[in-house]
Amino acid sequence: MACAPSLARFCCCSGVPRDRIRPRDVRRASFSGSRNCRNPSGRIPSCFNLSFGIQAMSTTQGSIAATKGIPKFEHEPEHLLVLVHGIMSSPSDWTYAKTELTRQLGNKFLIYASSSNTYTKTFGGIDGAGRRLAEEVLTVVQKTKSLRKISFLAHSLGGLFARYAIGLLYSSKSSNELQHNTVTCDRNFGKPSQKFNTDTIAGLEPINFITLATPHLGVRGKKQLPFLLGVPILEKLAPPLAPIFVGRTGRQLFLTDGRPSKPPLLLRMAADYEDKKFICLELHSDMVGWRTSSIRRESELVQPPRQSLDGYKHIVNVQYCPPVLSERPHFPPEAARAKEAAQTTPTTKTTAKYHDIMEEEMIRGLQSLGWKKVDVSFHSAFWPFLAHNNIHVKSEWLYNAGAGVIAHVANCLKEQESRVSLAANL
Repeated sequence: MACAPSLARFCCCSGVPRDRIRPRDVRRASFSGSRNCRNPSGRIPSCFNLSFGIQAMSTTQGSIAATKGIPKFEHEPEHLLVLVHGIMSSPSDWTYAKTELTRQLGNKFLIYASSSNTYTKTFGGIDGAGRRLAEEVLTVVQKTKSLRKISFLAHSLGGLFARYAIGLLYSSKSSNELQHNTVTCDRNFGKPSQKFNTDTIAGLEPINFITLATPHLGVRGKKQLPFLLGVPILEKLAPPLAPIFVGRTGRQLFLTDGRPSKPPLLLRMAADYEDKKFICLELHSDMVGWRTSSIRRESELVQPPRQSLDGYKHIVNVQYCPPVLSERPHFPPEAARAKEAAQTTPTTKTTAKYHDIMEEEMIRGLQSLGWKKVDVSFHSAFWPFLAHNNIHVKSEWLYNAGAGVIAHVANCLKEQESRVSLAANL
């Protein structure tokens, strides 16, 4: 798991009370500025506590349907924890985690499993799914007036959905209206942007951002796409076939979306690192997809310990990585040429060159935030090759090897809640 600050530029909406931020405002903001080739960033405000692990707006109707299951409470919850599933999945992926987190965290938390991006809706692009998620979160917040704080726990592709949605939901004291939080892909790309004072996410105080096995750097490379099981021929065929099977999302994950002259969405999402922070950013990553889910270079990967930490089976290492100051990520001319070659005449050599350039730029952007990185290894599990589903216990009877990971997440959330409460009372 890892805790990290903002990941991309946010929409800003200073001075707007949360009961006045409406889902239609998000939809309106989402499509503003399209003539200027602007896109929401998916940056995580640095006011969150971020966590990552092994390797989340559609129609109003979808959002309303997704919030029908909000329960009524004897004790009004103060802290919204949004659970975001991954590709071709549904809220049922979180059945075990939701039950366990509810048991451990108590009635101060409203634990809500998002349902606005189920199954094939995840194929329509990270940006589209992020808009649906943002609208859904606003609806939940508006229906539960007691909420004061917000956190996100996302698995796999859901971590990218959540980053994009957070960009749309960001509200700053220095802005007077809800604007589309964008990372520009033209002349402003790579230049210092205006600073904003951190305020809220969907009108709430941001606390934790936690991802489990999220492909923050995309899915190119050896053992970065879990369901291919590291088979070389399948990994070679994946880039050209991904758009056919998983549409716009596939192009974005392989960094081939958009025109050659424009930076891919994941780079734009990593390019803005203003001082907007979650209290804690946390990454949980497994040995499959380890590089992309833990935001590390190949040279930074070391042989992990074989022994689990006390009380948390399969968690083998916890490391806090402080922010690394560097220049903002760029999309240099050689990257544009390499992207064009990867799109038009893809070969192992041309795609590798392009992805090497992009990964380095994304890592520099994302490592400008401080992350708590939690490494998970299922080498000793009965079904080690099911690591991607084990990490969030997709099904208790088949994927229960990840129970220690969920316990660790719960403990991190409790500890952070205690720190926030203590600070508020000082």
